[in-house]
Amino acid sequence: MKIILPDKSVREQSASPVIVETLLRDLGFDPIEVIVSRNGTLVTEDALVANDDEVRIIRIAHGG
Repeated sequence: MKIILPDKSVREQSASPVIVETLLRDLGFDPIEVIVSRNGTLVTEDALVANDDEVRIIRIAHGG
């Protein structure tokens, strides 16, 4: 799977299907601080991603 990190760097990872939350934690991200798209569509933390997917992790900007 192709993983695009918030800093625009790209990481290739080969894995069996994995839940987004698990992937985020393995990469060191807190699921509350990011959103994730799979192949261009936003997905929830309980969605599955697989080897043929492009996963983009987007950091949420907080403000107020």
